[in-house]
Amino acid sequence: MQEYFDEEIDAPEEEQELFEHFRVEVDKGQGLLRIDKYLMNRIENASRTKIQAAADAGSILVNNAPVKSSYKIKPFDVISIVLPTPPKNTEIVPEDIPLSILYEDNDLMLVNKVAGMVVHPGYNNVSGTLVNALAWHLRDVNFIKENNIRPGLVHRIDKNTSGILVIAKQEVAMTHLAKQFFDHSIERSYQALVWGDFPEDEGTITGYIGRSAKDRKVFQLYEDPEKGKWSVTHYKVLERLNYVTLIECRLETGRTHQIRVHLKSIGHPIFSDSTYGGDYVVKGTTFTKYKQFVENCFALMPRQGLHAKSLGFIHPTTKKKIFFDSELPADFTAVLEKWRHYIQYMPLEETEAKPTKDKETQKLMNLKK
Repeated sequence: MQEYFDEEIDAPEEEQELFEHFRVEVDKGQGLLRIDKYLMNRIENASRTKIQAAADAGSILVNNAPVKSSYKIKPFDVISIVLPTPPKNTEIVPEDIPLSILYEDNDLMLVNKVAGMVVHPGYNNVSGTLVNALAWHLRDVNFIKENNIRPGLVHRIDKNTSGILVIAKQEVAMTHLAKQFFDHSIERSYQALVWGDFPEDEGTITGYIGRSAKDRKVFQLYEDPEKGKWSVTHYKVLERLNYVTLIECRLETGRTHQIRVHLKSIGHPIFSDSTYGGDYVVKGTTFTKYKQFVENCFALMPRQGLHAKSLGFIHPTTKKKIFFDSELPADFTAVLEKWRHYIQYMPLEETEAKPTKDKETQKLMNLKK
């Protein structure tokens, strides 16, 4: 037998721990056999129920075409499949933590995560996470009870990023949503408050994101494809506030820290982002009063000014496109209002009134014309 399994299919790093992406080539000597039975016997921890759910969600492809679980494989068929990663052997303790629920039905739930909440338990974060809260709020849902280790988690956002997350409440819903994230067909938009002004109203940032050689907890943008994974972020200016700018970011890919890394790479780190250089005075005057004003803003929002604002996808049951939007949280709004008030009474210095676009900036930004 010469079938092979691998995980060479590219997937966002933030979702790789949640889903496995397999590619299988059927041996020339393989006889006709239902694909669900074939995969169940060859993928560890893959039950027939999970495989059938993947097929129902369109997550099993044979020669690049979706197939049903009853499909009979043939020699040289190339199979690709997306399945939830088997949970690690760590039981989640349900905790009665308040959640901001934007929408809920029998298949899924949309929550607005607060900044400071970790999505999944880990080292030094064994409780108080979103998953602990979900285990409590969805404790009567059979699928959640069966997946106590990772109840309904389809994607993640950083601890200190606020915003929308979709949670699956059924097996088919989870697999269906996983495929949409894998296909990059999910519509995700963020709003970010960043340092500096932009020479143009919109643009695109691209590059290969990988871990920094100096600090493995930090990511950076590379030109060498061997050092990272391809990433694309589109941005649009929403409001110019002299020394800072409110922008909208839309993701084509979903790499870890993608928006934060991309914006730092073009000289516009996210305001108050301590990991990527946004937690000090990057732009502005040297006046003491200005520095104090910025410090006051940092105190109001002691985390990166990034919010996952909207999410759009195909509903796994109705097959209709649905879209959800969320309000900016109070700390983000408070900082915006302070900047709006500040620029009314403290106009921009003439020497810094207009942003310049040098060759290096143009190269990094890869602006969309």
